[in-house]
Amino acid sequence: MKIFHSKQIPEIDAYTIKNEPVASIDLMERASLKLCEWLIERYHQEQSFKIFVGPGNNGGDGLALARLLSEANFQVEVYLVKITRHLSADCQMNLDRLKIQNSSSISEISSLVDLPIFSKGTIVIDALFGSGLSRPLDDLVKDIVKTINDADVEVISIDIPSGLFGEDNSSNDLNNCVHADYTLSFEFPKLSFLFPENAECVGIWETLPIGLHPAVIEEMESPYQLIDENYIRSLLKTRLRFSHKGTYGHGLLISGSYGKMGAAILASKACLRSGIGLLSTHIPRLGYDILQTAVPESMVSIDRSDIIFTEYPNLENFDAIGIGPGIDIKCNSIRALEELLEECDKPLVLDADALNIIGANQEMKKYLPKGTILTPHIKEFERLFGECKGPFDRNEKQRNFSKKQSVVMVLKGAFTAITDENGRCYFNPTGNPGMATAGSGDVLTGIILSLLAQGYSSLHAALVGVFIHGLAGDLAADEYGEDALIASDIISFLPQAWKRIKS
Repeated sequence: MKIFHSKQIPEIDAYTIKNEPVASIDLMERASLKLCEWLIERYHQEQSFKIFVGPGNNGGDGLALARLLSEANFQVEVYLVKITRHLSADCQMNLDRLKIQNSSSISEISSLVDLPIFSKGTIVIDALFGSGLSRPLDDLVKDIVKTINDADVEVISIDIPSGLFGEDNSSNDLNNCVHADYTLSFEFPKLSFLFPENAECVGIWETLPIGLHPAVIEEMESPYQLIDENYIRSLLKTRLRFSHKGTYGHGLLISGSYGKMGAAILASKACLRSGIGLLSTHIPRLGYDILQTAVPESMVSIDRSDIIFTEYPNLENFDAIGIGPGIDIKCNSIRALEELLEECDKPLVLDADALNIIGANQEMKKYLPKGTILTPHIKEFERLFGECKGPFDRNEKQRNFSKKQSVVMVLKGAFTAITDENGRCYFNPTGNPGMATAGSGDVLTGIILSLLAQGYSSLHAALVGVFIHGLAGDLAADEYGEDALIASDIISFLPQAWKRIKS
């Protein structure tokens, strides 16, 4: 699914209106019908709706929704906020239709004294402003939004929470935006929905299809996409009947240090559970018995150091290398990593302490081989690139670095963002808060290393790896709940995740 800039949405609407063809008021009716269907499925007629309406087309959606809900015998109260004397043409037409129906109360709000009392159980529909808003809310609307946010009511925003911008909110005050429990966006999510800092405004979001013209969606360019199961399935390789372990690659995992051998175990197990043919795990000498016992399927490469990573084996026999989980950031490890980056001509994935070392030694960025996959979480990203003005700025830095260095970057978190050498950004929908636990990232590194060794491109290894990792986490959360989830559970559910995605 492409994710379009707010400025592109009116172009898509206009193309649909011209080429379907369909009148703009009828397209608005189509959208409002989808909203109404969503609400009828979830709420009982005993519940009442208070719909706050602005002067533009978002307000027109709210007015059309009020009429449809009234036809379905719901109790509806409409509050038209008097920001301006003039309403958009479709908003005015829907107001006229609502008055003719005469089933909903319609009140105007010119000051805070006009606001209704919010009784418990009331559902508030936010139809004040859509994604075309270009400046922060102020004056009366800001006060109305604050009153709604402070009320003990459920809030549903149409298309986007009022006050929130579709992309960059670095100059915005999120306290002055509607804090929705649900956001119902038409056809596509907005880019800002996918950034963690905006979660308190967006709540749970869903997209409602309204029949926008497929030709313009196909033709219009966007660097942002939301991946799905069908797309990931299309990337998968088929295992051949006459294949052998050499067919599926030999990976080298450099991981672990004294007190952090768990990282090597988790990454190794995840790698082996993801289809690799052969795995060698390079660890400090004192971890030998631990790894041989915990992961007998992995071969072991021993460092001359008892406790840290100081060297690596000959790379000639390996198809891909993964480095970072638990290796620590000692001086000898820094030197060894720098040498590895200078020598390596194999597909490479960097995680955890490997990224922290580069963050503390910025000159090492220039040694990153093309196609390298970096998998930072937000704090590791900031160590690499410094503090950002906000999530949009962070995403821009991520996209620009991937393009400049010809690398793939996986910024981990809810809706993990994967960027490629062309500056495209893919957001991943799988995963859950239970995966915010120690070792989860080590598991991801192992999965991605396995895919690289099997011959997947850097981008496809990252996309498939992140999706499968999140899916296994979702299956584990279904079984154990989010609070009890540990990284080993993700590995335990990898077989089910692979089976599902290949079915």
